[in-house]
Amino acid sequence: MKLKQSERKQVKLRLGLSGASGFGKTKSALLLAFGMTQDWNKIAVIDTENSSASLYSDIGNYNVIDLESPYTPERYIEAIELCEKSNISVIIIDSISHEWNGAGGCLEIHEKLGGRWQDWAIVTPRHQAFIDKILNSSCHIITTVRRKIDYSMESDMNGKSKVVKHGTKEITREGFEYELTVNFELINDKHLVRASKDRTSLFANKPEFVITSATGKRILDWCNLKPTSIKEMLDKIEGTLSISELTKLYNENSNYQETLKSQFIEKKKHLEGLTNQQNFSSNGNNHL
Repeated sequence: MKLKQSERKQVKLRLGLSGASGFGKTKSALLLAFGMTQDWNKIAVIDTENSSASLYSDIGNYNVIDLESPYTPERYIEAIELCEKSNISVIIIDSISHEWNGAGGCLEIHEKLGGRWQDWAIVTPRHQAFIDKILNSSCHIITTVRRKIDYSMESDMNGKSKVVKHGTKEITREGFEYELTVNFELINDKHLVRASKDRTSLFANKPEFVITSATGKRILDWCNLKPTSIKEMLDKIEGTLSISELTKLYNENSNYQETLKSQFIEKKKHLEGLTNQQNFSSNGNNHL
C-alpha cells in the first residue's frame, strides 16, 4: 500500500442506455458505437432481444451474437470473451436485463435454489463476475437496460388528452448505474435522452437531446485524452495570453472544455483582474 499522484489515463467506455420498449435503445447504442469506431466491422451486438438488433442492419454491417436462454451470467461472459478474441472495439450488450430476470437469469437461479436469503451467497458471486467482466473488458462496452413501463394521461398542445408511456425502474440489480462512466436514460419515444450519471461532465446538467454518431465521437475523444496532452493544454492556459486568445483557445479545443473548465475560468478571472487594475491605474493617472 502506498500513496501516489493521481494520473489521467486513457479509459475504456462503460456506458449504459436505459428506457422503456420502443424508446430507441438499440439504434442509439449502434449510433454511439459507430461514432466511436467509424467502422461497423469493429462493432458487435450481443442480442438477447429475439434478433431485434438485426432489424437495423440497413444502417451498417455490424456483427451480432444471438444469445438465447438460459441467460446465465456465465453465458454473457462467454459472449463478451468471444468479442474480445475477435478484435471487436465496441461491444453492445442488448440487453443486460435478461441476465437478472430472464429465463435462467439470476432471479430464476435464486428461486430454483429455494429463494432463501442465504441462497444469494451463491447467486451474487455469479452476478458479480458478470459485472466485473464488463468493467475489466479490453473493449468499450455499451449496455442497454429495460425499464418497467408506466402510463399516464397528458394533454397535447391542442388540449387533447393522450396516453403517454414512461420508463420507470431499471430491470437489473440495483446499483449497476454507479459502475458506469455514463448512463443515459431515454425518456420518450422521440428518442430524447438525459444523463443520469456522467463522469465525463460532457452531458451533466444539459438539456435532453437525441443521440447521433457525433455523440459517440465526442465520448471517444474524452476517453482518449492523454496525460501529456492535458499537461500541454495546461501549459498553454497558464502561459501569457490575452482574454481574446484564451477564448479562442477554449473554443478551438472542445475536448478539454469540461476536463479543464475550472482552469479556464480561473485564468479568465485572473486576466479580467489584470485588465481592471490597468484601467484603474490609467484612470488614476489621468487625474494627477
